[in-house]
Amino acid sequence: MEIILLGIFASLLAGLSTSIGAIPVLLGKEFSDRSLDIMLGFAAGVMLAASAFSLLVPALEMDPIYTEWILEPVIIVMLGFGSGALIIHLIDRWAPHQHFISGPEGSSNISKRLAATWLFVIAITIHNFPEGLAVGVAFGSAAQTGDITTGVIIAVAIAIQNIPEGTAVALPLLREGYKKRETLTITTITGLVEPIGGFIGVAAVSVALGMLGFGMAFAAGAMIFVVSDEIIPESHRKGHERAATFGVILGFMVMMFLDNFIAGA
Repeated sequence: MEIILLGIFASLLAGLSTSIGAIPVLLGKEFSDRSLDIMLGFAAGVMLAASAFSLLVPALEMDPIYTEWILEPVIIVMLGFGSGALIIHLIDRWAPHQHFISGPEGSSNISKRLAATWLFVIAITIHNFPEGLAVGVAFGSAAQTGDITTGVIIAVAIAIQNIPEGTAVALPLLREGYKKRETLTITTITGLVEPIGGFIGVAAVSVALGMLGFGMAFAAGAMIFVVSDEIIPESHRKGHERAATFGVILGFMVMMFLDNFIAGA
């Protein structure tokens, strides 16, 4: 129970960091489209590195799972990775949501009955759920290993990348005419889905320790799907592809350093 509460709390803090990114915008700070694209690229780079070093590599290093036959870690990781991507694909395809740049997606019949604001909130929520899931699964691994280092690394990574994402959420809202209080509220709401994902992740792998490798790979697949399908394309829509790419490189380098620094501390 202590690990579950810790996982929920860590994912809550990571989710609330989205609000930090909104603060400069609310104080009147202006960001160019190029700056926003770099921020999105940075967030994508952090998520990619976290998926690789803190989720997939540990999952591949776990002992085989013994059932009626031996399933090698690579098979478990492949199944989990593909399942995570597939689930987010299905949610993204059928859940009504809207992006300020690319427009509405998901079920059009339901979309017509929802305000554009909530369609936008749903879009960011789809992004954030895998992040909370990753934090929860990482903390759930402590039930098997007794070490919360991986959970701390993932939580720090998600918190860091949520800050520029918060800026990228708040600025379009203000440009669309929303008041500052409404902008802060919406930005905060988009981060509060992460504790839900955190609870599901930490509870699932804590109860079924044999599925830890699958759960870590599942979270990685979900995050990488979001990075490839949404974040990187979003950062390339306004003609700043090269700047956004360097943002990805920087984010990957920062997360790679944090992963080794925290693990070695």
